[in-house]
Amino acid sequence: MRNFLSTLFFLSLFLSLASCEKNGPIDDQQGNLTVSLATIQQSVTATPKETLEEAELARILFIREEEKLAYDVYKTMFDKYGVNIFQNIPNSELSHMEAMLTIIRKYGLLDPMDTNPRGIFKDSTLQALYNQLVSQGNTSVLSAYQVGALIEELDIHDLNKSLALTNNQDVRIVYDFLNKGSRNHLRSFYKNIKKANGSYTPIYISQIEFDAIVNSEMEKF
Repeated sequence: MRNFLSTLFFLSLFLSLASCEKNGPIDDQQGNLTVSLATIQQSVTATPKETLEEAELARILFIREEEKLAYDVYKTMFDKYGVNIFQNIPNSELSHMEAMLTIIRKYGLLDPMDTNPRGIFKDSTLQALYNQLVSQGNTSVLSAYQVGALIEELDIHDLNKSLALTNNQDVRIVYDFLNKGSRNHLRSFYKNIKKANGSYTPIYISQIEFDAIVNSEMEKF
């Protein structure tokens, strides 16, 4: 399954980059994800192992599966609406899942994703959230954009919480990588919400933090 996910990741990147060359810049400017992920993986491998507390271990497994939630929801929304943002951003989510898998393998942890197909999660909270968000996103394309924004601000909130729990350099490298991507995704979804004449009020992060993110430029890796 891990080899399959890796193959799927690089195939998706190839198709995305080919599309970019043909049709111009894509909505979600993430830079060269292949190079970025490889750099992160090399940094994690080169960094010495450190002791992980139980709370840190739990957060690593949770974040790994939370990234799957984002990927699964976006793929489901693309199947329904066929809009570019739900095709482009999942490529980045694959890089996030692969980055977390690098940490999981380094510390010999049991991958919570295992062979679970789309929409199936080990964590019951994430399972309930997936069901809720897909139902909400199915009502309209604007609702789907709003679901995307909610997922990304939740990711930012949870990554900041996870960063506060660990001093391990390798883990922090990965969390920072994911956080930057989530901020870029939030900018993209909010842009689409405004284009659709919609509005969005953050739930998991403050309005001040939200405004600072969406009113700033895309971050480069």
